[in-house]
Amino acid sequence: MSYRVLIVDDSAVVRHMVSRALSISGIETSSVLEAGNGQEALDILRKTWVDIVFADINMPVMTGAELLETMAREGMLATTPVVIVSSEHGEKRAQEMKQMGARAYLVKPFRPEAIKQVCGEILRPGKETPHE
Repeated sequence: MSYRVLIVDDSAVVRHMVSRALSISGIETSSVLEAGNGQEALDILRKTWVDIVFADINMPVMTGAELLETMAREGMLATTPVVIVSSEHGEKRAQEMKQMGARAYLVKPFRPEAIKQVCGEILRPGKETPHE
């Protein structure tokens, strides 16, 4: 099964690192979409089915926390899991993001194995998705 992934980070380098980690970890993707901030991500999510979102917290225009809030308000978190990928190391921040609806929290820098583990926990093999 292949997945449609959205990577949201204001750094093109980090977006590439997440994409590369997905590839290295063996996660099959049908497409990898990218956004430079939360607003760009919402624009994509409102038009395109995405299986999983990897989002930074600190971005211009709309932060990852604001993205989570908007996705929750619009009912998107029920069908589209969000993984926060941040350089913030505090457990308090991780718990805050999870309380807002994030399904997992990865700290930069991360290893491809961490991406694989999170995807394995969130995207069950054989799970049918609405875009199929």
